[in-house]
Amino acid sequence: MHISEFDYNLPKELIAQFPSEKRDYSNLMVLDRSSKTIEHKKFFSIADYLSENDVLVMNNTRVIPARLIGKKSTGANIEIFLLEKKTENIWEVLIKPAKRVKSGTIVEFSEELSAEIIDKSDNDKWVVELKYNGDLNEILNKVGNIPLPPYIMRTLSDSEIRKLDYQRYQTVYAQTPGSVAAPTAGLHFTEDLLGQIRQKGVQVCYVTLNVGLGTFKPVRAEDIRDHKMDKETYEISQETANIINNAKKEGKNIVAVGTTTVRTLETVYKLHSQITQSSGSSDIFIYPGYKFNVVNKLITNFHLPKSTLLMLVSAFTDKGYIYEAYKEAIKKKYRFYSYGDCMFIL
Repeated sequence: MHISEFDYNLPKELIAQFPSEKRDYSNLMVLDRSSKTIEHKKFFSIADYLSENDVLVMNNTRVIPARLIGKKSTGANIEIFLLEKKTENIWEVLIKPAKRVKSGTIVEFSEELSAEIIDKSDNDKWVVELKYNGDLNEILNKVGNIPLPPYIMRTLSDSEIRKLDYQRYQTVYAQTPGSVAAPTAGLHFTEDLLGQIRQKGVQVCYVTLNVGLGTFKPVRAEDIRDHKMDKETYEISQETANIINNAKKEGKNIVAVGTTTVRTLETVYKLHSQITQSSGSSDIFIYPGYKFNVVNKLITNFHLPKSTLLMLVSAFTDKGYIYEAYKEAIKKKYRFYSYGDCMFIL
């Protein structure tokens, strides 16, 4: 399966740099796999496509302000990007510029927070020890910056835009801190819209998958089957497992909000042949030919060319149908990627 099969041309002006004025006013493209039709709606109308025969499963991870700008004792600026917590104070990180640090280098971010460089980890990654007084999450909220994807351009000096990103690059139901990228399909939901959905008899439940930078990792292999996914940690509660298993027995539809939710559910099913209370790490790679065991419907944004996310969506329905939908989205000037518009695949 050649990487070129998952390429397409996107005008740069369609890459969303800001969220829509209101979360649920994003454009919504509705794809019906049985009829191969395409409808154009606003996201707030998604409740019209859900019923008591559906269970909505959402990823409740919370994006942490993982981008830290500090100084060495020499006064040189150093950026440390938190990737994964290894133990209480030990983190795997990216460092820029890495050539200015070595083992033992101290980087100061504030009076409350500093980092000591321990050693090089793997490829471009490093291991650091964070040193702080108080609650780390509270400190990060004060001194850290939301780690936006590379295709969203932000200047750290603009406090209003920084505030906007703190609010909007986060789902309204985010609970568990640990991600360095948002589960973006969930960004369109509001509390009011979720209330409407529940009133229709739709059960709503949550999984947690901490999204890593691997979500943006380009596929460099010519044959996509040679690509290796980065591991991301997940957790599923007993309550969620019960809701999903009972729904499957009753013939209800499992509606996944985002590719991260899909990967969590399909990983656990692959391990246990059902959804169980569990935690672990997922490196599942879903591409055309994959047989879905849990998910029946998918809510997802429009993804990058040659990305594993586009491959997953192409596996969920006919690849040609997806490409027709993407052509239609470009023609109608949909907004793409993290802050962009959304599709619902029925």
